[in-house]
Amino acid sequence: MAVTAEKQMPESKLPPLPTNVQVTPVRSSAERTAFVRFPYTIYKGDPNWVPHLEMERRDFMNPKKHPFFEFGEVEFFLAHRDGEVVGRIAAVNNPRYNEFQGTNVGFFGLFECVNDVGVARSLFENAASWLRAKGFTSVIGPMSYSTNGEVGTLIEGFSTPPAIMTTYNPTWYPALIEACGFTKAKDLYAWELSSSTPPPEKVARIAEKIRQREGVTVRPVDMKKFDAEVARVKAMYNAAWEKNWGFVPMTDHEFDHLARDLKQMVRPELALVAEVKGEPVGFALTIPDANEALKAANGRLTTFGLPIGLAKLLLASRRIRRLRLVLLGTVEGYRRRGLDAILYLDTLNKARELGYEGGEISWTLEDNHLVNRAIESMGGKKSKTYRVYEKPL
Repeated sequence: MAVTAEKQMPESKLPPLPTNVQVTPVRSSAERTAFVRFPYTIYKGDPNWVPHLEMERRDFMNPKKHPFFEFGEVEFFLAHRDGEVVGRIAAVNNPRYNEFQGTNVGFFGLFECVNDVGVARSLFENAASWLRAKGFTSVIGPMSYSTNGEVGTLIEGFSTPPAIMTTYNPTWYPALIEACGFTKAKDLYAWELSSSTPPPEKVARIAEKIRQREGVTVRPVDMKKFDAEVARVKAMYNAAWEKNWGFVPMTDHEFDHLARDLKQMVRPELALVAEVKGEPVGFALTIPDANEALKAANGRLTTFGLPIGLAKLLLASRRIRRLRLVLLGTVEGYRRRGLDAILYLDTLNKARELGYEGGEISWTLEDNHLVNRAIESMGGKKSKTYRVYEKPL
């Protein structure tokens, strides 16, 4: 991904680096804890913020527990001012991305910062220095740690909470990032769809004709054969998205790790595989929006050794009525043949049967006009926009 020279903000126009802000890499257990817990300072009183589980964030940062570290590198930084933590950032080296995309870029992610341009620039400069030392010529982000994770800065749609596995941030972040010389690389969209909104009759009729003509069958995943199903979906995922902007194939360990996490949330009726003559050619994965339950836990499953957060999470999970359609794709040779419409319709019908009110489809690329028009034709309304930024190093 090239960053054009004319986009770069002259160094003289960037805010000065403050002398009272110290940015240091995370090394100790106490610093790691401070990194994980700093968002509570930023989002205090924000009714829409949903904290990650702290134990999950620790594992996410742990080279011994997260499969990204089998091939990638991450440096975590904390910013202090007058003895207090005022920001954090991660600098990311993802060699698989550069190999697959033919680029030479580094990444930033996990960015959180007080509303101070000087602090933000200090964080970005330290991340940039680490990335320059690796030989990268530009940086893009935020990504945690690739487009297979949480991506983008929210720039529109602050009035509602984020769906599971999507980002959320204060309203001032876009201006803060742009004041540090970053410019837009790509926008991503989230769409809202109510299960009570019937699909257009024409769409339903055409989809049914395609189902009959192509001999398409749609089935739920077989949870009793979970590992085999994961292998099938993995092959389709890496094939279906290979030409998308920002895509990087998951390793077997990455995909298996994600599958294990999602297994706790998956309803088989909403994890659909489309087959033609017994061959898997498409899939759609929709999961309950577990953020409704995670919010109740407030980041912790236990307090003073008691499973208070776990009890709150389990109780709240019974009240989940929203979904997130995470993935929908078809393999080469079966695209633009109406299989996506069949999967959309079957997902919508099953969600209605199960009593879900609706939810979010996310995310889609701003310039994926075919998919965006298809979602709109089904009654989807754009609800959020996320921005990925870039900057020369």
